[in-house]
Amino acid sequence: MSLKSLLAKPFAKHIAGQFKVWNHHAIEIQENLLRKHLKIARHTHFGKDHHFDEINSHGDFVQAVPKRDYEQIKPYVERIIEGHSDELWPGNPVYFAKTSGTTSGVKYIPITKSSLPNHIQTARNSLLLYVAKTGNAAFINGKMIFLSGSPKMELKGSILTGRLSGIVNHHVPGYLKNNQLPSFETNCIADWETKVDHIVDETVGQNLTLISGIPPWVQMYYDKLQLKTGKTIKEIFPNLSLFVHGGVNYDPYRQKLEQSMGSKIDTIETYPASEGFIAFQDDQDEEGLLLNINSGIFFEFIALEDYFKPDPKRITLRDVEIGVNYAIILNTNAGLWGYDIGDTVKFVSKSPHRLVVTGRTKQFISAFGEHVIAEEIEQSIISVAHQMNVGIVEFTVAPEVNPSNGDLPYHEWFVEFDQLPTDLDNFAALVDEQLVNRNSYYKDLIDGKVLQRLKMVPLQKDAFRTYMQSIGKLGGQNKVPRLSNDRKIVTDLAPLTLKYQNQT
Repeated sequence: MSLKSLLAKPFAKHIAGQFKVWNHHAIEIQENLLRKHLKIARHTHFGKDHHFDEINSHGDFVQAVPKRDYEQIKPYVERIIEGHSDELWPGNPVYFAKTSGTTSGVKYIPITKSSLPNHIQTARNSLLLYVAKTGNAAFINGKMIFLSGSPKMELKGSILTGRLSGIVNHHVPGYLKNNQLPSFETNCIADWETKVDHIVDETVGQNLTLISGIPPWVQMYYDKLQLKTGKTIKEIFPNLSLFVHGGVNYDPYRQKLEQSMGSKIDTIETYPASEGFIAFQDDQDEEGLLLNINSGIFFEFIALEDYFKPDPKRITLRDVEIGVNYAIILNTNAGLWGYDIGDTVKFVSKSPHRLVVTGRTKQFISAFGEHVIAEEIEQSIISVAHQMNVGIVEFTVAPEVNPSNGDLPYHEWFVEFDQLPTDLDNFAALVDEQLVNRNSYYKDLIDGKVLQRLKMVPLQKDAFRTYMQSIGKLGGQNKVPRLSNDRKIVTDLAPLTLKYQNQT
């Protein structure tokens, strides 16, 4: 056992003890955070505009600071770019995390000196709590690969700007620098496929013990490794013992990734965003991700059933309930206030506060009033895929409102299978049955002959990879939307349809 792994265990135990105390006082810590943030930011431009010095309660805060998206903080960001200080948080951000928005184009999310530890230390803590719980610290001795965006930075005004994963790359602790793969030069390669080819060349033959990245892009790396070596991943890297992932629901990718691995390894799910590191898996045996309650983010929640009302009720951690879908609202020490990141979550535990990510507020299908969310879509196809031992690479769903043949409208699923089901019609019928059981509105529309049952379109191998490349979003932190209310994505996928006949 190396000195690093030996020292990691007592440190991990110390950090786990801190979290145990914090989790016990979660509500108190959160309420103190709000008071602290308001006091620190009361003299900022935003604080003056919203009368922070007159706020004495969460109710006052809700009245003073309506929920907002990027468009509502954009004027403050633009003033920062122009050279103004004290706009959203005292002083200036140290970075802008550059991210793509569906309505706002490119977004520049501030990261301040105060908020930077939220991103860096939380990544560290997720590993330390794993060590404390499992006793496995051996991975610290080997090489660790982080599939991330380019660490190259540019200036926006006077602020260093880049992708969040690239920013974090500059802050890997010194004691892990020698363990880190790929090289800085390879990480800077813009073209994702070229970059992955270089990563393969750099990593084959290394003692890889940990890999981190978004599941579909890790799978792309695995595919290229297997093509080069003809071996399973575990044969190539016998000491690989930990996979850290986030960004998308892991379950649809699990079967194919484990098949590529050749065996199961431990996984840690994380919930990072450019706006803040929100939660992470702290226990291999418990469902859900531990909410990051003491890392500079004051959380609010809006029940999804209220979300689209003109003045939706915002609640704090004190009032959340298990099993309710909430939109999550952030207030951070980077100067995001009442900020709606567009994600929905559901608590599975309140002692401690653990949640699962259920979807996106803007990614649902309600072309006919069914309001089907990502969680229902994913669980429906995953359960049938497991039942029939069918591998799913990726999928997306859109409504067909006006079928050309005059039939009833329906949901159309475009699916890239790892291996096709022998009876696609039966597979689709079973998925539809699952969705009927999960969403009563969808069931009513099917029973009432407003909708016909879903239709499933199989796609060619690498269809989604080809699509993402065609729109300039191959690799990095980019993800395929699972469901839409329009047909833009599926129209682009239509030329990649696989000719298929049931084999029964």
